[in-house]
Order: sequence, then C-alpha cells, then structure tokens
Amino acid sequence: MKLTEAAPVSMPSPEDAQDSRALSDHVLAVLDEHSAQDTIEIDIRGKSSVADYMIVTSGRSNRHVGALADYVLRSLKERGLKDIGVEGLESCDWVLVDAGDVIIHLFRPEVRVFYNLEKIWSVPLPEGLQGIAEMAPEDSDS
Repeated sequence: MKLTEAAPVSMPSPEDAQDSRALSDHVLAVLDEHSAQDTIEIDIRGKSSVADYMIVTSGRSNRHVGALADYVLRSLKERGLKDIGVEGLESCDWVLVDAGDVIIHLFRPEVRVFYNLEKIWSVPLPEGLQGIAEMAPEDSDS
C-alpha cells in the first residue's frame, strides 16, 4: 500500500458492538452498586479507535476511588477479561482502567474537575461537580 492510500476501516460486527455495550452496562452497574458519584458514559464509537465507551466517575476520597477500582477490576476478571490495563492505583487520585472496548476513569472530585475530560468530548460536567468547578481557578483558554 502506498503511503497516500487510506487504510481500509473495519467496522465492528454487531456482536462486537453488543459485547462492548454489555461490558459498559456491567461496569456501570458495578459502579452504581458501590456508590460511585456523578457517573457518565460517553459513546466514543466512530470518534476514537481506542474504545467504544468511556466511563468517567468520582469517588468521595482516595480510599473510595481505590475501592471502586478494585470492585471494577474484580468484576472484569470474573467476566473472564484478561490483560486489563490499570494506572494510578498508587495514589488513587485518578485511576484509569483499560478494559479494551471500555475505558474507565475514576477520580477524586477535585481532580476530575481539574482535568475535565468531559470537556474534551463536549459533554457537560455533571451537576454534582458544578460547585467544585465554580471554586476552581478560571481556565485561561476559555
């Protein structure tokens, strides 16, 4: 293939789409069961080749973020997922769990507002975080 030729784009099969939807629903249920806060799901199919869904949620403290990450990791392993990527368990300010078609970001609320991943995907910050966002310094790019 010449460098100027576009590589063919493979579309996920309906089964793959159902699998990623089911995986995202499973993670959302685990987070809800363990009192994650301000959880949102962002459908990034067609916008990113990294995953189909991104889940962003908050824990009340470092300990809660760590516990949420542990619950998610255990449930994914129980579903038979292997090669799950994890970053941030040392401090638990922001834990990233890469489950393949679903990427999970777990934050302490202040850290979540600081990084504001929702803004990258043009999704509003959940109402539960608005008070923290109002107290944060103004973004110079706004």
